[in-house]
Amino acid sequence: MEIKAKLLELRKKIKKKKPKFKRQEWFRKKPLGEKWRKPRGINSKLRIRKKSKGKVPSPGYGSPRLVKGLNSEGYREILVRNVRDLEKINPKEEIAVIASGVGKKKRFEIIEKALKKNIKIGNDRYGLTK
Repeated sequence: MEIKAKLLELRKKIKKKKPKFKRQEWFRKKPLGEKWRKPRGINSKLRIRKKSKGKVPSPGYGSPRLVKGLNSEGYREILVRNVRDLEKINPKEEIAVIASGVGKKKRFEIIEKALKKNIKIGNDRYGLTK
């Protein structure tokens, strides 16, 4: 567990330094937006990685493998749509996240069952698990 905590701290530092990867010419082509697209043009300065043209995603910006997919507390988030989905969760390593389409009645049932099984809930709207 101590190793995981150190790796989570390391991931936090890496994420702080990581630049925003923006699409080539994102400022000129507003309707296309800023989301990343690989530059493919024959004369593209970003593709050939010219110094001042922006950063390109590469493996060096990635998180340590042991903490990939974990939330900031070190738990893996599992999407829960009904009460039966709670049976698949390991409370020591995973946290439940209730799907957004779940109604109030079923949400309360899921929260009640999770409390009995000592399962944490990531998106408790009503503050019942605290």
